[in-house]
Amino acid sequence: MKSILATVTAFVASALFLVASPAMAADAGAGAQVFSANCAACHIGGGNAVNPAKTLKKDDLVAYGKDTSEAIVYQVNNGNGGMPGFGGRLTPEQIENVAAYVLSQADKGW
Repeated sequence: MKSILATVTAFVASALFLVASPAMAADAGAGAQVFSANCAACHIGGGNAVNPAKTLKKDDLVAYGKDTSEAIVYQVNNGNGGMPGFGGRLTPEQIENVAAYVLSQADKGW
């Protein structure tokens, strides 16, 4: 009886995991629109008009520890150096989407 209950519990947990809503997943397509409207002025084509040494290209993201969604979200929220924080202007979802877009573009080589 215990093994049947354990099996049913495992099955239900697996089913819930597999059908969990991807609503929390970031949307790089939506991030492209937010990036275009808010970030492209300084970061067109993955560059950096303020500090050309710190681009959004893969090698620079890795070198400066900005190669994860969490790191990019923190940067966009809080700003740093010449970059202002966008935490008060963009929603958390928009910022997550921008992070997904930046990582996606960096992987493609912009």
